[in-house]
Amino acid sequence: MAKLRSDQLSRALSGALAPIYLVSGDEPLLVQEASDAIRNAAREQEYSERELHHIDPGFDWGVLHASANSLSLFASKKIIELRIPNGKPGDKGSRALTEYASAPPEDTILLIVTGKLDGTAQRSKWYKALEGAGAHVTIWPVDAAQLPRWIGARLQSAGLTADSSAIDLLVSRVEGNLLAAVQEIEKLKLLTDDGVITSQLMASVVADSARYDIFTLADKALAGDARGAVKSLHGLRSEGTEAPAVLWALTRDIRQLLQCAQLIQQGRHKDWAMKQAGVWAKRQAIMGTALNRLSGGQLQLLLRQANGVDRAIKGMRNASPWDELLDLVLSFSGVVSLKPANVRLGLKL
Repeated sequence: MAKLRSDQLSRALSGALAPIYLVSGDEPLLVQEASDAIRNAAREQEYSERELHHIDPGFDWGVLHASANSLSLFASKKIIELRIPNGKPGDKGSRALTEYASAPPEDTILLIVTGKLDGTAQRSKWYKALEGAGAHVTIWPVDAAQLPRWIGARLQSAGLTADSSAIDLLVSRVEGNLLAAVQEIEKLKLLTDDGVITSQLMASVVADSARYDIFTLADKALAGDARGAVKSLHGLRSEGTEAPAVLWALTRDIRQLLQCAQLIQQGRHKDWAMKQAGVWAKRQAIMGTALNRLSGGQLQLLLRQANGVDRAIKGMRNASPWDELLDLVLSFSGVVSLKPANVRLGLKL
């Protein structure tokens, strides 16, 4: 299976189309745009019928075989689209995809859209069966360092020009939310006659579209970014996120850090300890930063604080869960709002 980046897809679609396309990634906007590009290219080559199937645990994989072998009364070419959000088709799905890839039907394109595929998925039978039959379009998130250039390119493609301060302002407002960035760019197109976006215009029209999620909050706390973590916490609360979900993300990282710290105290190397604790390779750098900052004793106290928040959520303590979460986030980020003795005393209430 040819592996393509999203920026290589347009050129790849200009010639003969592959019988199978797999689009995977965890950035919804870019996954959607890549899938749209494939569908549009197919329609231009008279693939006018489309069948869409959402894969869940109860999905009947016989539908794929039936769709591939059925003749349409209305079109000679068609697209079969499978949405597999978790990237795990299961045993029956693996067999069905393997069988399909062994002899893809003519005049049919199979488009598979999944979330991010990890190494295990890419070593699976169904993935290997697809390797020689089509193309895999891998969608990577746009990180903070790449976002200004990405927004600049989007503005340019929309016929707009902006100075660096205006771009930086949009970057700070959307905080990685690509869909929000695109929506703001569309808005800007309607508000300028000459296509020039100044920082003053940007400031006056761009809404605060920061994407708040529990994982971003946890990462900012791990990095010691107290201000960013508190902003994320307030954003989550204002968006209606439930306190237990926030607590779960924070507690998960605290437990992993504590396990690492205990292994390091036993003489294990930090990298080995993180691997043993199940820390993903991409998160080892930020977890390592937190391990350098937080001692085993501090992590034990953080875990006690998390337990106190849990009891507040369940009504077993006379305390506000969100106020308690704020204290936990500050402590996790390295800001001492209360002395340890006072924290322990408060947990008894």
